[in-house]
Amino acid sequence: MSVKHTRDVEATVVPSGVKTTRQVLISAQEGPNFAMRRFIMEPGGGMPRHTNTVEHEQFILGGRARIGIGEETFEVKKGDVVFIPGGIPHWYQNTGDDVFEFLCIIPNLPDVTTLLEEKSC
Repeated sequence: MSVKHTRDVEATVVPSGVKTTRQVLISAQEGPNFAMRRFIMEPGGGMPRHTNTVEHEQFILGGRARIGIGEETFEVKKGDVVFIPGGIPHWYQNTGDDVFEFLCIIPNLPDVTTLLEEKSC
């Protein structure tokens, strides 16, 4: 079991992102089946088009963003829920004046992230 506050979890810069950090709230060592991460994108921030080998379940905590999933683009905001299947290209762009923040839950399986294009967000 584990109980902690987000302020006690280190935030690290997402290397391929722009103005984006990530906190691993529940790691693969803590949860037997899933890991939980919190992503925070400053205004103008985002992540480029990429794929992951594992699925993503996401819950938007605040802000607004445009998310590309496959060939579709979605405008998301606080309270929205997003599912991204493994292997599907996706990207993020904070479109608001506030921080865009979401939880991302992934299965504890090997995950490979592949950048699909080198472009700034």
